[in-house]
Amino acid sequence: MSEMLCPCGHNKKSYTECCQPLHQGTDVAVSPEQLMRSRYSAFVQQEIDYIVKTTAIGQQPQLDVCALRDWSCTTQWHHLEVLQHDLARDKRHAFVEFKAYFMQGTQLQSHHEKSAFVYVGQQWYFLDPTVDTYYTMKQPCICGSDKKFKAYCSQFLSL
Repeated sequence: MSEMLCPCGHNKKSYTECCQPLHQGTDVAVSPEQLMRSRYSAFVQQEIDYIVKTTAIGQQPQLDVCALRDWSCTTQWHHLEVLQHDLARDKRHAFVEFKAYFMQGTQLQSHHEKSAFVYVGQQWYFLDPTVDTYYTMKQPCICGSDKKFKAYCSQFLSL
């Protein structure tokens, strides 16, 4: 019996070889692209705790976990297409542009996004532009770094 291919589609690896170790916390994503792929797989596998854990630390409390779980469970995920990834934005920030395909009734639909990521504490995090961030520019950054929000991540949330 063959193992299920990983939903992220990366190198045609099995789920147990690819994203499952990230979801279980035995490994961490080494790049923004790997984190984005593993987050897509987490939606497919309904690993919502992983979605929360890999979102910028200051944004985690504002996530609507019930809505994320509902979207994950009620969506028939189809496949992922990574269009581009930019590791050179600066040393701690990057973008990944992708399309996540899913079925809505009998129609194939896509969610097209250019996501921002930040590297803090030896780990990549997703900067969620849908989370209402009520921070003043002088407050500590939402990513958990020791930087000020204005100087560090604010510019990456206003794409």
